[in-house]
Amino acid sequence: MADMPDSGSEEFANRMFSMWNEAGLALMVSIGHRTGLFDVMATLPPSTSSEIAASAGLNERYVREWLAAMTTGRIVDYRSDQHTFTLPQDRAAWLTRSAGLNNLATGTQYIGLLGMVEDQIVECFRDGGGVPYSAYPRFQAVMAEDSNAVADATLIDVTLPLVPGLPGRLRDGIDVADVGCGSGHAINLMAEAFPRSRFTGFDFSDTGLAAARSEATAKSLTNARFVSRDAASLDENGAFDFITSFDAVHDQARPDRMLAGIARALRRDGIYLCVDFRASSALAANIDHPLGSFFYTISCMHCMTVSLADDGMGLGTMWGEQKAAEMLSAAGFGSVEVAHVDDDFVSTYYICRH
Repeated sequence: MADMPDSGSEEFANRMFSMWNEAGLALMVSIGHRTGLFDVMATLPPSTSSEIAASAGLNERYVREWLAAMTTGRIVDYRSDQHTFTLPQDRAAWLTRSAGLNNLATGTQYIGLLGMVEDQIVECFRDGGGVPYSAYPRFQAVMAEDSNAVADATLIDVTLPLVPGLPGRLRDGIDVADVGCGSGHAINLMAEAFPRSRFTGFDFSDTGLAAARSEATAKSLTNARFVSRDAASLDENGAFDFITSFDAVHDQARPDRMLAGIARALRRDGIYLCVDFRASSALAANIDHPLGSFFYTISCMHCMTVSLADDGMGLGTMWGEQKAAEMLSAAGFGSVEVAHVDDDFVSTYYICRH
């Protein structure tokens, strides 16, 4: 007779079953976000699958199966006597686009994106190397959706005031750059808020730069420009009073060159604001991080591997505050102040001066 598992072993098995359910549910939440189903359901009374599908302009059979996953996942409420489904408002507050920064459905899109490269990551475990940016066709778009919501909610009123006196200098007019600007939303927000200052976004993504320029044109911004440039080859000397980077250092092939180039690009009294993932460089200190496992997964399957694909350093998402301070100092910053924002466990803010 086979030995029965002890209670601790059985508890771990149950945890694994729960993980299967939650992983599958994450994919379904991503689909609910991308198809707009959560946004539609938040506006509807209790409705049948046919009514929900018609309101969303989607195929009923797929919507019905999705609703079954949402029901068993305790996200949607179901009345079996009437065959109706409801998205309660207290859950809609965390799942709809109208929730803004509180829309946690946005982040579930990363699960499917990372799953697309699993086979290639397995090969990297065996052979080394990395998976290039080109293998992630939607990653920048999802990152932009995520980071734009953060910028809309916090950039002007929370993040920039972390640097003493900066908002006043921006109102008076200074030269500003964002390195690794992606779709350029942060630059455009600042250019709109501070029309006397001059803003430049640097990135090597043609898709991102096209989106940045399109937004600037739509906003009729004349003080924002976007330049195609590898962050490791900035080659701007003493050109800027203020430089930013938002979650753009840790996945670079040569972040050391990027940081040194930023230091050279600043004027003597300039300031560099580096925003990156909040973590310790020591694994033991990250065990209780609210999103530790998720961030290490993103690191292994994107941030670290895209760097290694370019023969880079492979810092990874969780490079941490100690390593960041060490690298910023080595890049030429004599003063590095580490700042945090209450209730923000995602980002660390490094205020750097020569």
